[in-house]
Amino acid sequence: MNSLRNTLRIGVLRGGLELKQFLRQRESVVFTIFFPVILLFIFGTVFKDTIAPGVTFSQYFVAGMIASGLVNTGFQQLAITIPMERDFGTLKRLRGTPMSVSSYFIGKALLVTILMIIQTALLLIFGTLMFGLNMPSDPSIWLTFTWLVILGSACSTVLGIAFSVVPKSGRGASAVVSPIVIILQFFSGVFFVFTSLPSWMQQFAALFPLKWLTQGMRSVFLPADFATQEVAKSWEIGKIALVLILWLIFGLVFAIRSFKWSKE
Repeated sequence: MNSLRNTLRIGVLRGGLELKQFLRQRESVVFTIFFPVILLFIFGTVFKDTIAPGVTFSQYFVAGMIASGLVNTGFQQLAITIPMERDFGTLKRLRGTPMSVSSYFIGKALLVTILMIIQTALLLIFGTLMFGLNMPSDPSIWLTFTWLVILGSACSTVLGIAFSVVPKSGRGASAVVSPIVIILQFFSGVFFVFTSLPSWMQQFAALFPLKWLTQGMRSVFLPADFATQEVAKSWEIGKIALVLILWLIFGLVFAIRSFKWSKE
């Protein structure tokens, strides 16, 4: 029990330090928090078509950007910054402290959670004020939104940590990670209506969590009858939860087994 308390305490302290370090990097703040809002403004201004009765492309895009924001904040940021910390020797120095791998993961998870809350709030406020995003009135839908955010951010966090062993150096991490995220965004129905994509793209996207996360967010912010526009003609909420949980377990196991404090 004492060991668990120490792990949590050190993890929380590390999370606070992670947040302070992040806020000192202005470029990271702008790109991570405000970039989805900038994209929403651009796409929402350019594309004003109605894709279904009572649903504009802007409303569709907001749901996709919230899901994509979780991936950007968790997976992309961690898969890039952890190799950089490894190159700079930061992780090697941390290894000589009482901090365990679990505490380090908790610190990263807290950072992602805080950034995700800020980013999601900005997207919801901006989407509502500028593009008429319909906010749910049913408490059960907000409950769905809550577990989608929790599962999505947790999944994105552990997958980002797990993938951080792939880039050979911190300098090349962005070149490895960013194209993967961009491709998945295009394939998963973030920038385009998912059912308008070729079937092979839909099948490929279905292998990854972003497709299911965007579909879940559409179930929250789009009218219930829009479910008929989905591939399965329904939101598939249970399947969404199952896929995210499976990816969370896979990412967690792989992250724990493969995490490296140094390049050696």
